[in-house]
Amino acid sequence: MQIFKNPSYNFVRWRWHAIALSWAVIVAGLATVWVMGLPLGVEFSGGTIVVVQFDRVPEMQAVRAALDRTIPGGGQNAVVQRYGSSEQRELMIRVAQVGAESGGALSQTADAVERALKAANLGNFTVVGREIVGPVVGQELTRRGILATILALGGILLYVAFRFQFSFAVGAVVATVHDLLVTLAFLAFFRYDLSLNVIAAILAITGYSVNDTIVIFDRVRENLRSMRRDSIDHVINVAVNQTLGRTVLTAGTTLLSVLALYLFGGEVLHGFAFTMLVGVITGTYSSVFIAAAIVTIWRRRTPTRAAAGAPAVVARSKKQGRKARAS
Repeated sequence: MQIFKNPSYNFVRWRWHAIALSWAVIVAGLATVWVMGLPLGVEFSGGTIVVVQFDRVPEMQAVRAALDRTIPGGGQNAVVQRYGSSEQRELMIRVAQVGAESGGALSQTADAVERALKAANLGNFTVVGREIVGPVVGQELTRRGILATILALGGILLYVAFRFQFSFAVGAVVATVHDLLVTLAFLAFFRYDLSLNVIAAILAITGYSVNDTIVIFDRVRENLRSMRRDSIDHVINVAVNQTLGRTVLTAGTTLLSVLALYLFGGEVLHGFAFTMLVGVITGTYSSVFIAAAIVTIWRRRTPTRAAAGAPAVVARSKKQGRKARAS
């Protein structure tokens, strides 16, 4: 399926604009995290989640007032929000870990939530889910999540450096780090919790972005053999245009699948699907603009090694011809 007919867009020309845009988003995201913090799921922060289904959903303020009367610091440490579709009539109540709570204390917190709702006479309800994570488990999950991300980036650097050139490896890793930072920025903007589902989506984004980048770099490597006298800027531009149709098809079909998951997957998968939506867009963008820009900047717009050696070969041939005529 051919989408573009002989495209010749100058993507490299816009590298500084793309880098400026990325920096603006990343800095805004860091500022949001600094001011408001990055919401952490119960897996990392520790605490208790109780999902309750009502016959008729009560007012949020009434639920918070009930928690205030029964749970010490309930109003400050509890988050109450609607869960799932309106037809399900469900509320999610999350009580953050307080002090050295662990084990039975966290279980008692879940029981206290149920007692608070019953004492407040908020209507008939059923507890449809509980999730309890202690602080020690939360810290271990945080450590493992960070370690998994670092190992993934290190593996990408080694693989691309071995298969291509070191400048290409730097471009791939910088583009991947860019994708992670932009994704975290949008999670902070829209206040999605950083949960295990979101970590899984971030690692999937890492693989998706690198795969897209490697497809372009593979075409760059092929073009270097036939375009020896051209600058690296031109070689990369040609490679991006040659793979543009494949990039659009891959990103488009993936985006439609993830969008369906976001719209119809339910509340539990919202964070995962939103992270994937942002990741697919920024991963495609970074493969076309950021990774290529880093390679051209790293190599300082010099011609390829073959092109640099071409004038010397021509001069040597002319010199040998003069010697032959003289003899």
